[in-house]
This record gives sequence, C-alpha cells and structure tokens, in this order.
Amino acid sequence: MRRSILIPALSLVGLFACNSSGSGDKTASTDTATAKPAAPAADTMHHHMDSTGAVAPVPDIPAGAKVFFKNLKDGATVKSPLKIEMGASGIKVDSAGMLRPGSGHHHILIDAGDSLTAGTVVPKDSTHLHFGNAQTSTEIKLTPGKHRLTLQFADGIHRSYGGKLSSSITVNVKQ
Repeated sequence: MRRSILIPALSLVGLFACNSSGSGDKTASTDTATAKPAAPAADTMHHHMDSTGAVAPVPDIPAGAKVFFKNLKDGATVKSPLKIEMGASGIKVDSAGMLRPGSGHHHILIDAGDSLTAGTVVPKDSTHLHFGNAQTSTEIKLTPGKHRLTLQFADGIHRSYGGKLSSSITVNVKQ
C-alpha cells in the first residue's frame, strides 16, 4: 500500500520541481553561478507509460519546426546579465508535465554542446537550464569570455528532440 502512494507523490514532486520557476510568467531570471544540480530522475514517468509499462516514444517533430534565438546573433558581443529571447515556429511552446503532440519547451545549454541526442532527458544543472513553464525569455549571468549557447527543445517530460530542434550560437561576454 505504501508503494502505491509513494509513486504518485514522487510524480507530483517531480512535476513541481520541473516547473519551479513560479507563477507561469513567460520571463525567468537565472543566475548560472547559483543554479543547483537537479536530483536524479526517479521513476516519476509512470503516467507517461502505455499498458505494457513502456514509456511513450518521443513525439514526432512537425515538418518545418525550428527553434531560434530571437534577439541574439552568432558572434555577438554582449554584456552580462544577458537577456535571451527564445523562439519556436512550427511547434507549440507548452508547459512540461504532459506529452502532447506538436509541442514542447525550451532549454538552454551553456558551454554544453550543440544538442543532446533525441530522447535524452535534459539534465537540470548550472549548464542545462529548464523553462518548463513555457517561458520564452530569460536573463542569465555569464562570466566574461566566449560562451556557446544552445537552445534545445524537448518534449513534456524533458526528452530532447535532438539536433533537429536545437540552435547554437557563440557570444563574447565583455567585462
């Protein structure tokens, strides 16, 4: 009996942790120097399983869907804190928690590669920022120097859509 209560409770904790940025405001502020690593992913995905216990596959990417930085260009020189506007076309920006066809949410990878392999759960730490409340803008603090920023789109349970829904740029942060 205790196990049957524990799994739904962990699921709720996982959903609230993924959407921890507050009131649903589409803007978030992130200090990458103080971001804390996420707890390891527990078996909180039971409500995304089919009748055999298998987790549902990553939803198909709609034809022509893409993600992009709206206000930044590759090679830009910027000041910290840096305002980032995230764009998506051909796919809906939606809150994390449910698997919905043709939708997902943004993540920003800081100096962490150009994309994650499709189906990989995006880690939550100081270099993998989550925007599970469907945010489309944020402000981050970066140290002076060059940084590689990757906008990575993922499904409702934070599984990467892979390189097809990612966009990377390099910015030079001045003192």
